[in-house]
Amino acid sequence: MRGIKLGIVGGGPGSFIGFTHRLAAKMDEEFALVGGVFSSDYAKSVKFARSIDLDVKRVYRSVDELIERERALPVDGRMTAVTIATPNYLHYDAARKLIRAGFHVICDKPVTMTCAEAERLEKMVGERGTVFCLTHNYTGYPMVREARKLIEKGTLGRIQKIDVQYYMGAFNPLVHDKKNWKSIWRFDPSKAGISCNVADLGTHAFNLVEYITQIEVKAVLADLNTLYDGLPLDLDATILLRFGGNLKGVLRSSHIATGEENALEIKIYGDRMGLRWEEENPNCLYLLSDNKPAQVYSRGKSSNTKFSLEGTRVYRGLPEGFFESFANLYKGAAKAIRTKRETSGAFPTIHDGVRTMKFVEAAVSSHKKGNKWVELR
Repeated sequence: MRGIKLGIVGGGPGSFIGFTHRLAAKMDEEFALVGGVFSSDYAKSVKFARSIDLDVKRVYRSVDELIERERALPVDGRMTAVTIATPNYLHYDAARKLIRAGFHVICDKPVTMTCAEAERLEKMVGERGTVFCLTHNYTGYPMVREARKLIEKGTLGRIQKIDVQYYMGAFNPLVHDKKNWKSIWRFDPSKAGISCNVADLGTHAFNLVEYITQIEVKAVLADLNTLYDGLPLDLDATILLRFGGNLKGVLRSSHIATGEENALEIKIYGDRMGLRWEEENPNCLYLLSDNKPAQVYSRGKSSNTKFSLEGTRVYRGLPEGFFESFANLYKGAAKAIRTKRETSGAFPTIHDGVRTMKFVEAAVSSHKKGNKWVELR
């Protein structure tokens, strides 16, 4: 069997994110899925495994059973890495056990429910040399990687303003009827944590800012909105950002932006040039100037950086996007597992997970304090 042997926890019957992970892992044939814990219902898990032609002997009832039985196999036959594609509240326990048992981990975001949990995982990863890939997949887009390299080269000059938004209308049809609230796990603090919108969409936007600029956010001032009294978690957020010095920005995210589909957009302005990238038009990157026409960078051009081109699979002009961005993270993780070295920017790490949890906790704290500035510590 070709590829690094992979297991998956979660992502079973009917799971779009599970399908995304399986496709991403397969795309470059760097990984071979061999089994997992696809559902909390073992019968459903077995049925699902049969539907995708997996050996049901490697379908397990729990993470504990997966670890025990996989470690009993010969080293060259057991899983090397495990993907965690479950709701937020299950991430930490699964990741902790897998890291301790010697598996590399690929995990959905947000990494954990709390910053303290993320920091404990970061310590474990450092001690054991584990590859930990966090699937903030927008960092896998070639034009996002091109933007990172343009800023590294100083093309924009000194960065002076950052504006990022992530708008969806996903919950708008559901939230107005209170009967729906209990059926949505993201509205439940016991499963989603202290935030819905900031932890889901806001963390993607935050991670994209720090990934492209490689500048850390120092403090936030947040105004969150639950829309209805009695709904425990936020659906909408407007957050001011301070980066240190005179660099400031704004982050806006919403699940109730009626009619919006996946409106993730980032604009970064330097004292020489600016840039703009939109997820719904991901194959183009716009470089802006005060005194020249806008330049359009497109995916796959030979003039692009090697880092950008390495993430491109189909000929330029043919659309490429969401699934491939996930695959680029898997490709980076595979290289790190094989070489025991991580390439900067190839995939978000556990440190990025800690940063996003600090952001979530600071944003919620800022809102509860009456919209006060709170530092990310």
